Amino acid sequence: MSTAPLKASSAASEAAPRRAATVVKGYVALTKPRIIELLLVTTIPTMVLAADGWPSIGLLAGTLVGGSLSAGGANAFNSYLDRDIDAVMKRTSRRPLVTGAVSERGALVFAWTLSIVSTAWFWLVVGSPLAAVLSVLAILAYVVGYTMILKRRTPQNIVWGGAAGCMPVLIGWAAVTQSLSWTPVLLFLIIFFWTPPHYWPLSMRFRGDYGAARVPMLPVVAPTRKVAVEMIAYAAAMVVTTVALAWVADMTWVYLGVAVAAGVWFLVGCVQLYRRTRLGETHLKEMRLFRDSITYLTLVFAAIMVDPFLSDVLSVR
Repeated sequence: MSTAPLKASSAASEAAPRRAATVVKGYVALTKPRIIELLLVTTIPTMVLAADGWPSIGLLAGTLVGGSLSAGGANAFNSYLDRDIDAVMKRTSRRPLVTGAVSERGALVFAWTLSIVSTAWFWLVVGSPLAAVLSVLAILAYVVGYTMILKRRTPQNIVWGGAAGCMPVLIGWAAVTQSLSWTPVLLFLIIFFWTPPHYWPLSMRFRGDYGAARVPMLPVVAPTRKVAVEMIAYAAAMVVTTVALAWVADMTWVYLGVAVAAGVWFLVGCVQLYRRTRLGETHLKEMRLFRDSITYLTLVFAAIMVDPFLSDVLSVR
């Protein structure tokens, strides 16, 4: 008796789980988990500050789940709309819609599902209609404002489009307080001013990719020295905003010290990048500045999270 049918059946049974795992990994990749991680880094400290201590575990977990669903939906829409660009750029050529791991229809259904579920989640589970509305605005800002309108049309795309990435602090604050105030607005502005000096170094590193895809990122269409000058300006505005937060939110000297020290450190990094462009150096070390920007934001928001537990004795006022 031939063993060929048995071998074929065995191979098929082994291939099915692998295909399923590839599809699941593809859908997870559509949500861009690393971006979501960065968003959650800002959400948790914001909620702690809003609650003046730890919010309830249920509220914290519910908001993080809702935020992950909302950001995942927006990122899935972005992956669907930018699939032509991703196919051209080497950095994104392995994304699931390019490789075929996920179908275009499947990606679109997935994006709509996450977006709708996240809105209902904030409204019904978290119990914050304001957070639900802000979540919808964040999705619209990223999908329509940035991806569909700004990204392919203006060198300032990441500046105004990056506002969508600032929304988690407003959502987190609203989930705790059911309102907004100047404090979450300043938290929003910190991330707003941080976004260009965070993202433009990455755009410098992959300038060729963006140029090939005809995406007019500022480092693609402007001299590197001009980009470096603008990065310094945004970084300086960011540091000023972190200092303003100390007074508006009655923060402690611990927070203020971390904000100033980390801000000066990051600002110096931007100045050093400018000096390298002025000297005509070819190795700008832009990716080191990109990584430093993530470290900076983590340090500042870690200080924000610790601050309420020190406020009784160390207020700056």
